[in-house]
Amino acid sequence: MTRLIIPRVLALSVLALMAGAASAQPLPAYDLLLTGGHVMDPANHVDGVMDVAIKDGRIARVAKGLKPADAIKTIDARGLYVTPGLIDLHVHVYTGTGERNSYAGDNSVPPDGFTFRSGVTTVVDAGCAGWRNFQDFKDRIIDRSKTRVLAMLNIVGHGMRGGKFEQDQSDMDGEATAKMAARYPGVIVGIKTAHYGGPEWTPVEQAVIAGTRARLPVMVDFGTDRPTRPLYDLLTQKLRPGDIYTHMYSGLRQEQDPVTLGPSRALVEGRKRGIYFDTGTGGGSFKFSLAVPMIAAGFKPDSLSTDLHVGSMNSATKDILNVASKMMAIGLTLPEAVAGMTAAPARQIRRGDLGNLSPGAVADIAVLSLQKGRFSFTDMMMGKVSGDRRLVAELTIKDGKVVYDLNGLSALAWATPPGDTARDSRWTAFARPAAH
Repeated sequence: MTRLIIPRVLALSVLALMAGAASAQPLPAYDLLLTGGHVMDPANHVDGVMDVAIKDGRIARVAKGLKPADAIKTIDARGLYVTPGLIDLHVHVYTGTGERNSYAGDNSVPPDGFTFRSGVTTVVDAGCAGWRNFQDFKDRIIDRSKTRVLAMLNIVGHGMRGGKFEQDQSDMDGEATAKMAARYPGVIVGIKTAHYGGPEWTPVEQAVIAGTRARLPVMVDFGTDRPTRPLYDLLTQKLRPGDIYTHMYSGLRQEQDPVTLGPSRALVEGRKRGIYFDTGTGGGSFKFSLAVPMIAAGFKPDSLSTDLHVGSMNSATKDILNVASKMMAIGLTLPEAVAGMTAAPARQIRRGDLGNLSPGAVADIAVLSLQKGRFSFTDMMMGKVSGDRRLVAELTIKDGKVVYDLNGLSALAWATPPGDTARDSRWTAFARPAAH
């Protein structure tokens, strides 16, 4: 009997080909599968227990009965709510310049430190930068953050740098602002006017010029209440349908009818015209004395936002889920709260690719638990309201990868051997390194 002898080089080549064939095995249909969670996707009118599949950073499918065998990784989301990644419509994140007492500096917060742990995947910086310093903001924050940072461009060219800048009418240039906005479509998603203390309409009028030229919404923080520029005129004459009034429950600018305690005529007529109303609770822009009776009268917010900055991050606002829990304690339903953090802000900034779980959409997802117990929430006056529910972010997924995991939903027991690092990197930002 003749014995076949295979040269060592040939044997190694065969083994290499076999290994290559094994590694070339087709990937499963999905990178990540969330099973059994209660999906709330207001944009698509989905509200029920379903599975959500992700492939290549996009939503692949939302349906019942998807098979774990078809995914590289499956996460059990039973008992939890699965929503689109949350959008915080009003934040201040132009930090790092070292400028004191400035929202283009020390008053702002780093986005990645406050977003994923609250289920937020997208924030909109509300006017920290104007056309003169937007490039620095983009390089310093937008381009370096894991969070998706979008921006509303301040009508003041120097941005939100304090009184001497924000009161300078000569630096309020609608044309220059529109030109900068046109350079970054989809990143600059609106125009902002804020903090103006004078009697003139100049900042609002220039902001509307910029918004009209750039085809973007205008967000208004109306500054000091002045009889020469009443809120009624702002909402019924100056702004356009689709523009946004933030700090709606502040009580600083005649938002409340003094007799009925419901919304003022200005807010009622503004909503009829198509003006959006946003919470923007901040450090000093939310009172229960307005919010409770106005919500009881049916005047609920279109969107929930924090106005996050160093003065609000540890005070009554804290984060977007605290705002949502607070609003549920005074009359919003859970679906309304979720819509106010997903579909509604996406609609207001005209980014239909965000805030939904449609097949093909970017796979930004928040997995939330609804805790039950005794909780309290405060306002700018240190008033307190009690509630029996609180939302907590359990898992956050951005662009198809786990970026925050509070209780290890996606993790394995520590003694479990590492998996395929390359495959794990398709669904998590925390892939375990291969064993040595």
